[in-house]
Parts: sequence; C-alpha cells; structure tokens
Amino acid sequence: MSWFTKALSGSVGKKLVMSLTGLFLILFLIEHLIGNFMLLKGDGGVAFNEFAHFMKHNPVILVGEIVMFIGILLHVIDGLALERKNRSARPIGYATPNKSAVTSWTSKYMGPFGIIILIFLAIHLYDFFRYKYFSPVDNMPGTDISDLASLVYIKFQSLVYVVFYVIAMIVIGFHLNHGFQSAFQTLGLNHAKYTPAIKFIGSLYAILVPLGYALIPVIIYIQNISN
Repeated sequence: MSWFTKALSGSVGKKLVMSLTGLFLILFLIEHLIGNFMLLKGDGGVAFNEFAHFMKHNPVILVGEIVMFIGILLHVIDGLALERKNRSARPIGYATPNKSAVTSWTSKYMGPFGIIILIFLAIHLYDFFRYKYFSPVDNMPGTDISDLASLVYIKFQSLVYVVFYVIAMIVIGFHLNHGFQSAFQTLGLNHAKYTPAIKFIGSLYAILVPLGYALIPVIIYIQNISN
C-alpha cells in the first residue's frame, strides 16, 4: 500500500476526503436548486424540462454527474467510517460533562442526520435513474424533450411526500451548517480574521439553500389544492 493510500485511509485522510467532496456537493446543490426553481415559473414545466434536457445531453454535465455520484459515495462511506470510529473511541459516556467533551448538538448528531439524508438521497436517486434510464416518460407535445416536470408535480401532490421532503431539508440544513465550517477547518483555512465570515456564510447557506428546496414542494402542493 502506498503512502498516499495509507494517508487517505487514516482519520485525517478520511476527513480530508469528506471536506473536499462536501464542498463539491455544496456547489452542486446551488446548481440543482436553480433548475428546481424553474418548476415555479408557471409555464407548465417547459423551462424545467428544457433545463433537464440540456443537462441530460451535455457531455460536460454527464461527466459532472459521474463525479457527483462518486463524490456522494465517498462522502457517505467516509462519513459512516468516521462515525463508527468516533463511537468506538468513546464506548462509555462521560460521567461529568466537561468543556472538551461538550460539542454542539449538530456535531453530535451528524451521524444520524447523515443516515436520514442517505435515505432521502436513495429515494431521490431511485426516481432519477428510474425515469432517466428505465421507465418511459412522455415527451412535451411536438418535441423530443421528456416531460419530467409533470412527474415532479404529481409527486408533490402527496402531502406525505411533501412533509418528508421538508423534514429532509431541515436535516440537510443542520448537516450543511456543521459540514461547511468543518470542511474549512479540516483544510486548514482557519484564521482569526476570516473564520467569523466563513461561519456566517456557512450558516446563511445552510438556511437559504435548504429553505429554497423546501419551498418548492410546499408552493406546488398549495397551488394544487387551491385549483
């Protein structure tokens, strides 16, 4: 085993991989949110379908999807490995909490939060692959563009799914808030001058991006029951 492989397999290496893949996924979430907002344009999903069609047939995007899935896989694997190691390192809880033992509750529950997010991603990716590669999807009239928007609108007619989606976004928000700051810390980008700004940007991102995602199914559901 090379020194590089050994380095990545250690705790520091796993945290480094978690940080880099996490930052990559943070950028992806912004791009994905922009596309999802097109569902609210009131054009029957035309803009969203055209965006999805472009994403599906652009070779650069296709390569990006492969990188994204690899990133998700590495992020999940290393996250679970670190969670298991952290738990085994402290099999017995502290009798009296001390300052070094007390961490933020978001940090403490990053593992369970990660499991909830993993379940959400499994459902989300199942739908993605099913409609993209296996189940036929009707095209928009007079075009060769798949009408994926209609499938999303139907999905968001279910109150159960909308509630689950919103809960998942809340959990993702807490996960992002801790992960954003931890990523910069792991990469050694801490500085008394810049750390407060990084924390502020991280907290703002962790609120606005999940909120944007959560609003989309809620708005679509309300519009549907109002019609």
